Amino acid sequence: MMYGSPASRARGFTLLELLVAVAVFAVVGAMAYGGLQKVMEQQQRTTAHAQRLADLQLAYRVIQRDLEQLVDRPIRDEFGDVQEALIAGGDYGGMAFSRAGHPNPAGFLRSEIQRVSYVTDQDRVLRLSWRVLDRGQDSVPDEDVLIEDIRSFSVRYLDSSDEWQESWPAQIASPGPPGPALPRALEVRVELEDLGLITWLFRAPDSYQAAVRPPAGGSGGSNPGTRQGQN
Repeated sequence: MMYGSPASRARGFTLLELLVAVAVFAVVGAMAYGGLQKVMEQQQRTTAHAQRLADLQLAYRVIQRDLEQLVDRPIRDEFGDVQEALIAGGDYGGMAFSRAGHPNPAGFLRSEIQRVSYVTDQDRVLRLSWRVLDRGQDSVPDEDVLIEDIRSFSVRYLDSSDEWQESWPAQIASPGPPGPALPRALEVRVELEDLGLITWLFRAPDSYQAAVRPPAGGSGGSNPGTRQGQN
């Protein structure tokens, strides 16, 4: 014989049972959210790291394109002073040089050689480029950010005696004619906030050395490099 009404036999969970179930669900949900948050943070770090590497690869290609097309072509600055084809270190806070291969798809009347400079600005490396070689008072460079979040940026130069120089033109102690206008190789050292020290080695092009240097004291029309070096 069964006692009790059907309503009492079909009763639901008690309040205590519901509270326990809600508490268990909350703990499981918190654990799942914590795991999901860690996965999302790891994905964000991976994406940021991949973008950082992509930016560094782009900077490497830009520097490689510039330094492997060095050309022996001095210029005149805004004050009319002659600057060598490559100047770096010493009193000059950066590196400035002339490079060939400046594209001119529109066929403008300008040189295929470009003057480029690398300078540091706080935690950035900037690439400055001029649209003319021999500059006037109103010549303003185009500015591009090459590398960000750096601690230091330096370049060394391998001279004809296979000695590394911290500045260029190289200081030659022995008497005699001056050395080559361009180094044999360049070593770029970049210390980054997140990745530490990175060293890149580039070889200067032998084919461009002393190929388009204008004659001293003027720009003669018979020089093979005059057409390329004109503004």
